[in-house]
Amino acid sequence: MKSILGIGNALTDILALLPDDSLLKTFHLPKGSMQHVDAETGNKIWGVLKGMGVLQYVPGGSAANTITGTSIFGMRSAFIGKVGEDELGHLFKTGQEQQGIKPILLKGTKASGRSMVFITAPNAERTFAVYLGSAIELGPDDLKPEYFQGYDYFHIEGYLVQNQFLLRRAVELAKAAGAIISIDMASYNVVESNLSFLHDIIENYVDIVFANESEARAYTKKEPREALDEIAQSCKIAVVKLGPDGSMVKSGNQFYKIEPWPADTKDATGAGDIYAAGFIYAHSLGMPIKVCGEVGSIISSKVVEVIGAKVDVPRWKAAKEEIRALISRSSAPDAAE
Repeated sequence: MKSILGIGNALTDILALLPDDSLLKTFHLPKGSMQHVDAETGNKIWGVLKGMGVLQYVPGGSAANTITGTSIFGMRSAFIGKVGEDELGHLFKTGQEQQGIKPILLKGTKASGRSMVFITAPNAERTFAVYLGSAIELGPDDLKPEYFQGYDYFHIEGYLVQNQFLLRRAVELAKAAGAIISIDMASYNVVESNLSFLHDIIENYVDIVFANESEARAYTKKEPREALDEIAQSCKIAVVKLGPDGSMVKSGNQFYKIEPWPADTKDATGAGDIYAAGFIYAHSLGMPIKVCGEVGSIISSKVVEVIGAKVDVPRWKAAKEEIRALISRSSAPDAAE
């Protein structure tokens, strides 16, 4: 089984089910929005949540979610990030270890990053208050060549594009180590504000690009189908995720529309992250890109059926059975890949 190293913001997801919007109004958090908060506000919100009782703590962040998925699939998986010397930093580390991930967690001067996710009735709408803390202190000087040795894949979350010196150092080290490099664009506004740099990194270092419709549009100024074509000219494999409409994949002249897998959707958190995990896992087995997309579709259909970004054990078991059946039906690996 091949191996993967990821890098991203080390954030602990703190999930809270709220009976109404009163807490959101108290902290001026528009329902359905994602707001960045400072340390003082972040600590106040967390203190209130602790007093409410039942919370779910899960190691999170886009790349960390993907690496959790690859580890559960059986790939040797590691993650680079930065946390504080505190309770949440310890929870992040032990949470990754429990999932079989090797955590390469450097220590920052601030508190550990957290993404407080408020899920409100009646439609399980999600509102985010994000305090990045030590996560954004990760810098190019923190990265050592030995961190990258021995990994077949290197996966980046697009939020790191905002730290251009860090990201360039990371892809240089990964390329020198011979890894297949993938990036999830992560956010259309991040793409828009770092467009020239992102084009440079993708064209010169990245092998696999994952983008949703809005990110693909921000990157190319084109609609999804034409955006896919343009992205595929800059890398080996391009993927545009279409939410409930499935996804599209392209490599060279090969194009496939991947249908969504049936699901009883409750919460779309983490669907794109776990799609990337399934795609990379299938690619590591030498599967054709169509099968890679279908594996991504299967596992992402499971995460939307639960609240939060982590698939539960029964759904993982069902997904693995469905994926094994799919792979057993598949043809030999595509020579073009």
